[in-house]
Amino acid sequence: MNISLVIPLLNEEESLPELEAWIRRVMDANGYSYEVILVDDGSTDGSWNVIEQLRAQNPNIKGIKFRRNYGKSAGLHSGFQAANGDVVITMDADLQDSPDEIPELYNLIANEGYDLISGWKKKRHDPISKTVPSKFYNWVVRKVSKINLHDFNCGLKAYKNEVVKNVEVYGDMHRFIPLLAKWAGFKKIGEKVVEHRARKYGYSKFGWTRLFTGFLDLLSVVFVGRYGKKPMQFFGTSGLIVFMLGFVSVAFIGFSKLYDVVNNVKRAPLIAENPWFFFALTCMIIGTQLFLAGFVAELVSRSAPHRNNYIVEKVLGALEIEQ
Repeated sequence: MNISLVIPLLNEEESLPELEAWIRRVMDANGYSYEVILVDDGSTDGSWNVIEQLRAQNPNIKGIKFRRNYGKSAGLHSGFQAANGDVVITMDADLQDSPDEIPELYNLIANEGYDLISGWKKKRHDPISKTVPSKFYNWVVRKVSKINLHDFNCGLKAYKNEVVKNVEVYGDMHRFIPLLAKWAGFKKIGEKVVEHRARKYGYSKFGWTRLFTGFLDLLSVVFVGRYGKKPMQFFGTSGLIVFMLGFVSVAFIGFSKLYDVVNNVKRAPLIAENPWFFFALTCMIIGTQLFLAGFVAELVSRSAPHRNNYIVEKVLGALEIEQ
């Protein structure tokens, strides 16, 4: 199969028939074998009934229905697990992403050798309250990830099938799939300017709160990517630095007090009266706690069932490797 289209949706009953017809026209015109996996993320309108009707008309339509709303990441993860196509393309169901982009996205993955292509909505039909924060957010992610993309959160993306099978998307991590792919070893990541259309039906399901949760998720994915299999390197190093800062401070205070005693300095303050003593003591306590947190994290990491799951790209010779 050439293409798997994964489309998570929430309350998009009005746009689905038009989207399906548009996708079918593009696929038939290019002779692609394909499947469309529509993931209903707990819709409260008639979206699932529409999906069932579309399935009856087009056997390439497949559906997954969640009992309640779990979020876009959950929808993408379920769709990724079910995808069978050589190239997996994601898009939103609100008709703001154009299916006419599919042939070029497919070509970049299948023929140009890219692992991942991310869409760039260079001209956006969104209010300034969304575009300005989005530009700032993308700038921060670009600097942190060292991936030169302009629009990390664009719903229109294309992947090799092995990428989506080896990247776990959870929480709200769909914003950082390019970074997750990079951590997994898929480094040929490109970008394509795509058409962004004005919303025709309904309303946006994402509010301003995602700006704050996005930065927290970024910290999480960077930490897990760098230290997920070696947490002691982070906690141990941090704890050691903080502990030594406190230890050196205590030693300095102690030697100062000893100097005052030896030289009979009158009215020399007690160690406990020196405010630096409490700073030093706090540093030593925090440093010890960080160090112990590192040990606990190492125990958890070593006990994890997938601690040695690594992506094997090629094998030379008659070898059998269990994953």
